[in-house]
Amino acid sequence: MKRTKQDLLFAAGVLGVFGAGVAAGRLLARSHAADAMLPRASLLDTLAVSLDVVAPTIAKGVIIRRPPVVALAERLELDRRAVRRLQALRAKYGSGPLMLRLPIRRQAVVLAPEHVRRVLDETPEPFAAASSEKRAALAHFEPQGVLVSQGAERADRRRFNEGVLEHERAVHHLADSFAAKIGEEAARIMERARARGELDWDAFASGWYPLVRRVVFGDGARDDQELNDMTVQLRKAANWAFLHPQKRAVQARFFARIRDYLDRAEAGSLAAVAARMPTTGKTQPHQQVPQWLFAFDAAGMATFRALALLASHPHHAERVRAELHERSERRHDLPLLRATVLEALRLWPTTPAILRQTTVATDWERGRMPAGTGILLFAPFFHRDDERLPYADRFTPELWLDEGKVEVEHRDWPLIPFSGGPATCPARNLVLMLTSMMLAALVEGRSFRLAPGRELDPARLPGTLDNYRLRFRFVD
Repeated sequence: MKRTKQDLLFAAGVLGVFGAGVAAGRLLARSHAADAMLPRASLLDTLAVSLDVVAPTIAKGVIIRRPPVVALAERLELDRRAVRRLQALRAKYGSGPLMLRLPIRRQAVVLAPEHVRRVLDETPEPFAAASSEKRAALAHFEPQGVLVSQGAERADRRRFNEGVLEHERAVHHLADSFAAKIGEEAARIMERARARGELDWDAFASGWYPLVRRVVFGDGARDDQELNDMTVQLRKAANWAFLHPQKRAVQARFFARIRDYLDRAEAGSLAAVAARMPTTGKTQPHQQVPQWLFAFDAAGMATFRALALLASHPHHAERVRAELHERSERRHDLPLLRATVLEALRLWPTTPAILRQTTVATDWERGRMPAGTGILLFAPFFHRDDERLPYADRFTPELWLDEGKVEVEHRDWPLIPFSGGPATCPARNLVLMLTSMMLAALVEGRSFRLAPGRELDPARLPGTLDNYRLRFRFVD
C-alpha cells in the first residue's frame, strides 16, 4: 500500500521522540562488535522496521489506546503492513534473531517460531520480562508490579497473582458471584443499546467497566468514576514511558483508593480473595491490582471484537446458541465462546509487542546475543503469517478446541494471545471465563449484524479492527 504523507509524518514524529528517527542516521550506522555474528539489519531495513512495526504500535498506545490512531491504523491496514515487513526480513536475513542498527541500545527481532518458544520458555532467566521499556512505562501506575519485578520479588508477586486469579482453574471459585454481576451489567448494556437503536462501543463500555470494578473490588466500586479517571490519567502518562513526568499526586490517590478497597475486602470480589492470600513484605498487593484493571481493559476490546466475529459468522453463532442451550446449568465453562474470544485475540492481539531483555549473553544457531539486548516478539507476525498459516486471515475457532484439525501443526506454532511460558498472563482463565460469560449474556435470545459500512469479509478478515467504531444492529 502506498504510504500517505500523513502516515509518514506521524510515524516519523513518533520515531523522533523515541530516538529512532531519520535524524539519527549517523548514530544508527554504528555497530556493536560483540553481536556482529548475529544477522544484522541494514540501516534502511532498520528504519523500515521502525516505520512499519514499531511506530504504529507505539502510536496506537501501548498502555492505553488512542482511538483516532486505531482508526487510522485500520484504514491504512498498518498491522498487515507490519506483517509484510517482517516476512520480507525473514526472506532476506533468514530465521534470525535479527539485530537492528539502533544508536541507544541493542535490539533484536524474533522471526522464527522455535525462537519464540525459547524466549518465552526461558523467562525470566535469561530473558527477563522486566525490560527497560516496560519498567519505564509501568512505573507510572504499578512500579512494584510483577511484570517489572525480578528475582525473589517477582516470584513472590507471581505467587500472589496466580493465587488470587486462580491461574490454573478454568472456572474461578467466585464464578456464581461474577455471573450475577455479568447478567445485571449485560441487561444495562442492552437497555442502553435498545434506546440508541444499536449497540456501539460506548453502550458496551457503560456496562463493561462497572463490571470490572465490581469483579475486582465489589459492588461498592461500581460507580467509582474517579478511580476510572485516575487510571486513565496514569495510563496516558505511561504511554510516553520515561518521556513523561510521573503524576505523583494522582498516583498517591490511586494507590490509597486501591488500598481502601482491598481493606474492605467485599465478599464476592477478587479483593476478598486477596485478603485471604498469604503475603510478605515483598508482595505489595495494591501494586498488583492495577495490572488486573489493565488486563480487563484489553479483555473488553477482545469481547467486542469477538461479537463482531459472531455477527459475521452465522453458522458459528448458531453453534454457540446450541452450546448455551445444552449447558443451561453450566454457563461458566463455554468452550465455543472461549474459542471465539481466543480467535479475536489471535486475529487482533491486544498485546501485539511482547518484550523481553537478556540478563546474560545468549547463544543462538547463528551467533551470540549480548546481555542487555531487548527482544521483540511481534504477535501479529506469528498470528497472521499468511506465508505459513493457511487460516491466517480467517476465523478458525477449531484452533482452540480439542476437536480441531487444522492444516498446519498449530500446536507447535506460537499463537500467544496471553504470552506463554512461566510469564503467561495469570489472568488467562479468568479473562476467558468472564468474556465468554458476557458474550453469552449478550447473544442469548438475540442476533446481531454489523451496521452497514462496518461489515467484515469472512474470507479475508482485516489486519486491524477498530473496536471503537464497531456498531451492531439487532436482528429479529
